[in-house]
This record gives sequence, structure tokens and C-alpha cells, in this order.
Amino acid sequence: MTTTKKELVEQISKRLGLKKEQVFPVVDQTFAAMRDSLIQGDRIEIRGFGVFEVKDTKARTSARNPRTSDIVYVPAGKKTRFKPGKLLKEALRVPLDD
Repeated sequence: MTTTKKELVEQISKRLGLKKEQVFPVVDQTFAAMRDSLIQGDRIEIRGFGVFEVKDTKARTSARNPRTSDIVYVPAGKKTRFKPGKLLKEALRVPLDD
């Protein structure tokens, strides 16, 4: 199952008793600010939830294109990483009731 931004807005609006039109810009700008911080290479730490960070990837001297079997060069790049916080880890360890 996937939760979309629209569904997050609906959940937050119900919890806070606000209209979706009031909540959407806040949620949208929160993600925009997070995206901008990650693009700049900053680390985002949200206590009780987790940490988002950007990691460098190494260049690979040889990789194979599965369609043509040609050897291709893969340059170094960046990737995002999420490390869950203690509270989230503990919540995920609780077994679900069947």
C-alpha cells in the first residue's frame, strides 16, 4: 500500500480540524524545503522519526548493459538515504494483530 501526498494532507487536516486547502500548502512547502536541503547536501534530522542524508556513490569502472551486453562506464553520483529513528524502529518492531 502507498500513501500519497494528497492522503497525507487529508490525514493531517482531519487530525488538526483544518480544511485541506489550508494544510496542502504547508505540506507541499515542507517537502520542497526538504528537497532543497538534500540537493544542497544537507542532512535532515527529525527527532522521533529519522534522518535523511545524501551519500556519495563511487564510480564503477565496468557495468554491463543488460540489453546489449556492452560494457559501460558508470560515473560517481549521489543517492539519498533514510535512517529511521529510535521511536520509529520500535514502532515497526511491534507485531501486527492478525
